[in-house]
Amino acid sequence: MYLTPEVKKEIFAKYGKSEKDTGSPEGQIALFTYRINHLTEHLKKNKHDYGTEKALVKMVGKRRSLLNYLKNNDIERYRNIIKELGLRK
Repeated sequence: MYLTPEVKKEIFAKYGKSEKDTGSPEGQIALFTYRINHLTEHLKKNKHDYGTEKALVKMVGKRRSLLNYLKNNDIERYRNIIKELGLRK
């Protein structure tokens, strides 16, 4: 299993306010980014896995929604999370 509870806690501790703060947009965006990177690597090896491809597209859309929310409400937090994760628009 690629996403253990310890990895989740580490992600939320690093990008959220605390390891128990699973609701912050930054923590959720970081978790989606981790999962998206994992699924992207999986799809490079398994090109015909269409179920995973659909899940990946859905996840990218959810992350985009969270990024748009953060950009509209607090531009500084948006810029920080983009810079930390190395994302681009």
